[in-house]
Amino acid sequence: MTSNPLENPLYYLHNFQQVLSWLELRYADVLTDAEQCFIRDFTALAQPSQALLVRMVMRKGRHFRLGKLSYPEIGDSARALVPLLALGWVDEQAPLSLEELFGLLHKAELQQAFKALALPAKAKKSQWLEALQAQHPQPQAFGQWCPELDDRLLSLTLMPLCDRLRLMFFGNLYQDWSEFVLADLGIYSYEKVEISADARGLRSRDDVDGFFYLHQCQEGFEAGDELPQVLERIAAFSTANPWLEKRRGKLLFLLGQHGERLADWALARAIYQQCAYPGARLRLIRVLERSEEYPAALALAEQAAAAPESAAEAQQLLRVMPRLRRKLGGPPLPRTAAREVQRLDLQLPQDGQGLSVEQRVQLHLHQPEGPVHYVENSLINSLFGLLCWPAVFAPLPGAFFHPFQRGPVDLLSEDFHERRSALFQGCLAELDDGRYRDSIRQRFAEKWGLQSPFVFWGALTEELLEQALDCLPAEHLKHWFQRLLLDIRANRAGMPDLIQFWPEEKTYRMIEVKGPGDRLQDNQLRWLDFCQEHRMPVTVCYVQWQDCEG
Repeated sequence: MTSNPLENPLYYLHNFQQVLSWLELRYADVLTDAEQCFIRDFTALAQPSQALLVRMVMRKGRHFRLGKLSYPEIGDSARALVPLLALGWVDEQAPLSLEELFGLLHKAELQQAFKALALPAKAKKSQWLEALQAQHPQPQAFGQWCPELDDRLLSLTLMPLCDRLRLMFFGNLYQDWSEFVLADLGIYSYEKVEISADARGLRSRDDVDGFFYLHQCQEGFEAGDELPQVLERIAAFSTANPWLEKRRGKLLFLLGQHGERLADWALARAIYQQCAYPGARLRLIRVLERSEEYPAALALAEQAAAAPESAAEAQQLLRVMPRLRRKLGGPPLPRTAAREVQRLDLQLPQDGQGLSVEQRVQLHLHQPEGPVHYVENSLINSLFGLLCWPAVFAPLPGAFFHPFQRGPVDLLSEDFHERRSALFQGCLAELDDGRYRDSIRQRFAEKWGLQSPFVFWGALTEELLEQALDCLPAEHLKHWFQRLLLDIRANRAGMPDLIQFWPEEKTYRMIEVKGPGDRLQDNQLRWLDFCQEHRMPVTVCYVQWQDCEG
């Protein structure tokens, strides 16, 4: 990659060529004949034709006006277009709906195209579109819509193929070609992890097709397809890939929530019963309760309580089960008393400066000898990420398969810690002998700015880091880090908003801030309980605004 893409006007073409070379090396047995043919034919094209195609592939949409495709490094775009038309990769006669046409033309051009209708000049394009839709329901080619316009419309026919190539390279569809540019510009920088030649996210053609099958199911649901039809398509899908099965489970979970919003309890129940996604069992218990099927709800709740899938589920069950027992006429059960947390009540003036309640408390409590930082989840996660950097970015099989990964793909998998247990054990052992301070400082300097699923570079200053290393006991850090590893998805959020250090005494306190009418959330309650259990200083600060009248 070049240090600055602006130094090479064909940077985007070189990036695309890099993806094709990467796929040929790692996915030769997965690529279809059509995909292999595309790579072969693309490689044989003259450079201007390659560049023009990639320019269109990397832009939004699939319809482009030739007059808008003017690039100095390509030269004559009409000439570069000729082989693309011959290969069928670009179509000049694609039918356009009226709405698509409106997205391509300016107001003056629309007035020319529909001059016989005398469109009111002061009206908005959206008003014109609404007025014309009933008269022009059928799609037409660009030349039929506006025969007098001196321009040509080019429509890409191979975006589905390019999307499949992009999926194989990134392993997802949320990353796009701009990743290369952002990396070249230094906006995003990634840890360099050794990636073996056989490393890939999708292991077979069935995996690629399965991903797109589920993606199309979700797109259909979001576009308004009938729920029974979407469910039928999902039920017809099966895979041996655990990662795809999780995607299937997540999609079912979303559909179950939709059923709940519709108050269709029978539908939601049917969906959750076939869904193994985290949280589905608790949702099923709630649905059974809403359906007044209390015995079934309690039986499932007791089963869950015997082996909860997470601390979040166990916490929720403590509320649900007494309620279900009461509804079945059982004796009331004593509630487990929550550990008492130190409380701080403040009355603060509303200053009208647009500061958040957390920032107001930070300013109020801040002292030269006791600085207060607004950290929320950033500090503990960042310290963990810096200390455990070698374990998080270990080049384990299946963890990394392209150079633009913020972290390992199995980060939220159940066996993430288990697969790296020896590495994490080695990192956490540094907390026992004091080496952790130097390791964290060294990685703070050496890894600065590299993408990480844990390190919040924007929130982590050298001053904050040094105060944290001076004031946070290694024992407390170890408790926090071990809790993170128990359930990364749930436990890397919910930490207190503020932290106050007293560097001279090498002490600290964490402060959770609650404004008027605000309540503690479940993940915050779990963190507060954890801190109390391990005798970590934490305070809940409740704020009321002063009445300025009088």
